[in-house]
Amino acid sequence: MKGIKEEKGVPLLHQVFLCLIGIILGVLVGGIDTVFGRTLLFLSSLRSSNPFYWIPFLGFAGLLITFLYRRFGGVASKGMGLVFEVSQDHSEKIPLRLVPLVIVTTWMTHLFGGSAGREGVAVQIGATFGNLFGRYTHFAKYRKLILVMGMAAGFAGLFQTPIAAVLFALEVLVLEQLYLSALVPSLVAAFVAAITSHWLGLEKFSVPLTVQLTLNWKLLVQLVLLGLIFGLVGNLFAFSLSLTKKKFSEWLPNPYYRIVLGGIVLSFIFLVLWQGRYSGLGTNLIEASFGGKEVLSFDWFFKLVLTVLTLSLGFQGGEVTPLFAIGASLGVVLAPVVGLPSDLVSGIGYIAVFSSATNTLLAPIFIGGEVFGFGNVAYFFVAVAVAYSVNRRHSIYGLQVIGEK
Repeated sequence: MKGIKEEKGVPLLHQVFLCLIGIILGVLVGGIDTVFGRTLLFLSSLRSSNPFYWIPFLGFAGLLITFLYRRFGGVASKGMGLVFEVSQDHSEKIPLRLVPLVIVTTWMTHLFGGSAGREGVAVQIGATFGNLFGRYTHFAKYRKLILVMGMAAGFAGLFQTPIAAVLFALEVLVLEQLYLSALVPSLVAAFVAAITSHWLGLEKFSVPLTVQLTLNWKLLVQLVLLGLIFGLVGNLFAFSLSLTKKKFSEWLPNPYYRIVLGGIVLSFIFLVLWQGRYSGLGTNLIEASFGGKEVLSFDWFFKLVLTVLTLSLGFQGGEVTPLFAIGASLGVVLAPVVGLPSDLVSGIGYIAVFSSATNTLLAPIFIGGEVFGFGNVAYFFVAVAVAYSVNRRHSIYGLQVIGEK
């Protein structure tokens, strides 16, 4: 990283009040994350139980999604792009209507079989309320700091990985730079959000790995090789997403035609490919990867392509959980090739593809620790460091900027 960014002159008393704001943010955002996450899981289960009732109507659901955004979205239609614009002082306000809009349209995407994630929604929820608190409290000069607190709360409330959530919020907005003045208030917001969502019944995904390996030269080479492969796959995802969005908008400028025609084609593909195996979050592939169930050698590729197509057409949702699924299922394929335990390689893939696609280093390592156990951090660090370093021009977040030297 090029540097650590600290806002000078944040008095201790202000830090205390920011932490109090973090508690309120954590409870509020954690509660909304729970409603969003539990409903999403219910709708996903409903679709998986009756794929032929829902997936054929993906294109028509897309029409409604497009109508809602064009009729009510306004500047909120920019989604994560607006979060980056506000953080870079190119915009001042994230409208509150973004929250119900992104939640409802993401529910629709998943119910009708689109391949998408959920973290983007959680981060946008947190950022929206962080921006709101920053504008309407006596701490307006810390509005960017409070925005980061909200993002950390959103990520932590959904995934219940508060340490990783804080680091993600600190490093994702400006590459190669950390805003450490937001560290303690963001920790408070993230932990409160994670505790709130857990208390309200949102379950955390975790797979404790017990790996007994010696970090020698052979293992180091194996980890570097895995980091390289996963890094290239993460960059492939980010590059493909950017290129496909651009091409689709050129080929079909009308968003209604684009999403309905593309959705109809996608729904046919989803049904032909094992009746929705690649629809939704990809948690089925993650569970198969760590549960000893069948993982096909091309699962990761189909999940990558279909997620890129879903999001490029205009359906709503995030990218992170599909990235987890892509990495985990590819790990099952690579494990016998490199001669390492399947669970370990899938765990490395789970975080390393995410690292490469988002241009984040610390957050993925700590996701690995919080999900798979901190006893494996040495393995995660080596692989993620390589994945992070691979061709860092591309990111799923197109408005990321390089920090000051």
